[in-house]
Amino acid sequence: MKIKIGIINISDRASKGIYEDLPGKTIVATLNEYLSSPWQSEYAVIPDEQPLIEQTLISMADEKNCCLIITCGGTGPSKRDVTPEATAAVCDKMMPGFGELMRSVSLQYVPTAILSRQTAGIRNKTLIVNLPGKPKAIRQCLDAVFPAIPYCVDLLEGPFIICNEEVIKPFRPKEVNTESSNIK
Repeated sequence: MKIKIGIINISDRASKGIYEDLPGKTIVATLNEYLSSPWQSEYAVIPDEQPLIEQTLISMADEKNCCLIITCGGTGPSKRDVTPEATAAVCDKMMPGFGELMRSVSLQYVPTAILSRQTAGIRNKTLIVNLPGKPKAIRQCLDAVFPAIPYCVDLLEGPFIICNEEVIKPFRPKEVNTESSNIK
């Protein structure tokens, strides 16, 4: 069975076709490099509208059963940047360490990383991770946080995600059974 991963590019301009959806394509390309497990995407390009973001997150988590949803865009300080607020509104638990690590990594490249509000949270059995909207920053942030994602999905009783360890090495405690998602 294929692992379902939601990918949402949150961008007024991309949703109107004003510019190409490079951020979403960057996430897909990165996941294709990272994952050895068969996977499929639930994909959306939507405008920066909080009710629509919330609705899309809920649909991907609750109806389409994605174990992971990765968003890009809408994490800055402008009035229309509402992705973190939408994520917090639909999550049961917030996972601030993801945002802290992403900002820390991004600060190595640009001083404006302190303006970014990336975060992550859990809705039922789905991990939601908010990334910035620039393709280069998306890859830098995913490289930083992805090693923790498979184990987080394990803890949420999701599918066992196998990675191409020549590209990205996930962290799992030694007591995790590597043949299934069962934790000993």
